[in-house]
Amino acid sequence: MKFQDQARVYIQSGAGGNGSPSFRREKYIEFGGPDGGDGGYGGSVYVEAVDGLNTLVDFRFQQHFKAGRGGHGAGRNRTGANGEDIVLHVPAGTEIFEDFEDYDDADDGADEFPIADLTHVGQTVCLAQGGRGGRGNLHFKSSTNRAPRRADSGEPSMELRVRLQLKLIADAGLIGLPNAGKSTFLAAVTRAKPKIADYPFTTLNPALGVVAAGDDEFVLADLPGLIEGAHEGIGLGDRFLGHVERCGVLLHLVDGTADDPVVAWHTVRHELEAYGHDLVDKPEILALNKIDALDENAIAEQTAALEAASGRKVLAISGVAGRGVPGVLRDIHDQVLRGRKPEEDEDAVRKAFLP
Repeated sequence: MKFQDQARVYIQSGAGGNGSPSFRREKYIEFGGPDGGDGGYGGSVYVEAVDGLNTLVDFRFQQHFKAGRGGHGAGRNRTGANGEDIVLHVPAGTEIFEDFEDYDDADDGADEFPIADLTHVGQTVCLAQGGRGGRGNLHFKSSTNRAPRRADSGEPSMELRVRLQLKLIADAGLIGLPNAGKSTFLAAVTRAKPKIADYPFTTLNPALGVVAAGDDEFVLADLPGLIEGAHEGIGLGDRFLGHVERCGVLLHLVDGTADDPVVAWHTVRHELEAYGHDLVDKPEILALNKIDALDENAIAEQTAALEAASGRKVLAISGVAGRGVPGVLRDIHDQVLRGRKPEEDEDAVRKAFLP
């Protein structure tokens, strides 16, 4: 299935039905009086976060949604039928913005208003309320006006254009420069089948995989590689940095075969800091990848250089050979559990990855 994390849709609620100005007309009843029924309510447009979706591709083929109109009232106090509601199903993690931009304007987000952020399955928000039905003439009968000919029209529909933006919700995310081995690592620890090749930007769309951790499991996201200037839209742009916002912990893979791993680490950290949204403050596990292509002296030298630059522990791993992978998964799982249940007994959990 094609991945799509942004979509624009045009929605319209249903107008309310008109009230009826009817009068009772029966044989032998000369003055039957008013008996006009009310109009039905127009249908509303809702958005609901559901399980089993991780893309907005469904909105690639249909962008216009219109709820049903309320039925008109009729004689004999008959109320019009309510219009049918529309429910748009989206993945959890979808943000909704009302879009005021003209069709020819740049997509810079300056003319948008946030409506909702659906972070949990089952969350529902009403985007466009259906119009209320008009009142029939029976409502206007009084002691001084026994035959009112007045009936209300139904309320008009609401129309608006909204932008849906998906930010994948994952327990952990893989970050790093292009060709750092993120897809290989994801394929090695999950059943996901991302595209793997020896050239930059092999991964053009985020991919999700589930990592088994004993009796527990967590979701790992492979995010497209970042390059210098990504926060300004260069390369694959800042739209993929948005997916990092939802990750509880980051696994930063640095290519051990790169010319200067320290520069590679600084480049990604700078982009996280420039993007904002507290990405730089997220728990980060730093790993030197592709050590199967290095000798022991090179591994020790580059690990020491990264530790000196970052001020944190650096794990030496090889996704393709499996070296050091259990230790990385233990650390990721520990961080995930801290985010879920800080009081969890971490010593018991670490046994899940013991060889």
